[in-house]
Amino acid sequence: MGSKYRLLPHLERVFAEIGGETAVDAFSGSGVVSYLLKVQGFAVTSNDFLNFPAVIAAATVQNSSVRLDQDLIDQICGPPADDRDFIQSTFDGLYFTPEDRRFLDSAWSHIDTLKGYRRDLAISALILSAARKQPRGVFTFTDGTKYADGRRDLKLSLREHFRERALDYNATVFSNGKRSRARRGGVFEIPDNTPDLVYLDPPYAPPSDDNDYIKRYHFLEGLSVYWRDVTIMENTKTKKLEKRFTPFAYKRTIEDALLRSFEHFADAGAIVLSYSSNAIPGAARIRDLLGKVKPSVEVIAIDHKYSFGTHVAAARRDVSEYLFIGRD
Repeated sequence: MGSKYRLLPHLERVFAEIGGETAVDAFSGSGVVSYLLKVQGFAVTSNDFLNFPAVIAAATVQNSSVRLDQDLIDQICGPPADDRDFIQSTFDGLYFTPEDRRFLDSAWSHIDTLKGYRRDLAISALILSAARKQPRGVFTFTDGTKYADGRRDLKLSLREHFRERALDYNATVFSNGKRSRARRGGVFEIPDNTPDLVYLDPPYAPPSDDNDYIKRYHFLEGLSVYWRDVTIMENTKTKKLEKRFTPFAYKRTIEDALLRSFEHFADAGAIVLSYSSNAIPGAARIRDLLGKVKPSVEVIAIDHKYSFGTHVAAARRDVSEYLFIGRD
């Protein structure tokens, strides 16, 4: 939702100026910033409290050499290894065609036999395939015909998507000579709290309602574990998962959560925080909070467009994206 890809040139310059050997990306999301840090030569700890971002980071940041060979891609795209039908029956009539839902079950019948980075890569390719095929990339609605605008991503079958996305993920794999790691957990539980650089990109607390990532990405989260050890809210039309509380998503708890994050990384070389001008608290308050642990705080405002979709006609919202840079 945040389209951090557009901010990468700015982040690259900031990270290069800070320098160092080790970095933490505490809210990794799509993993694009963790990957940038790896490209820039850091040993990266990539973290998220959801499972599917942790899988993506394992495949692209922690993994330095393993790829999916063509025979395995063909096998996953071939006939099913068993007769499982969980996705077909649970999501009957939702999100995808019957053929696409059959493919997801079939793909998982093969993925279940994989281990290590091959499993991470295959799950990542499946996640990205589902996100690309779903109009707007989120799973808060069930009628996709409203957004069926004829773009290629919506025309491809999920099987065709998977073949392309598997090759895309293969192309991301490289070694920078450092050892990186991907983990799933809360920001306050990250053990590497004295790196040279910490990047924080928490959910932005809106002035009203909340910023619930599970509501938007529940299908991707479930898909990443084949809905094992998660609870589907059966009474919901979208079959979403139970909400997992995060203090960053609510205006009543965001200030304390930010301060606790800054305190957790108080001994890091530098703290870089991304935050939006249309969220709570405002820039002045965040600067005060970061200043409690880092005496020097620089604020950079970047004009930014948030894309609420995956195509050129999607509605966009002009805001400023702030980069707060705290140093000793």
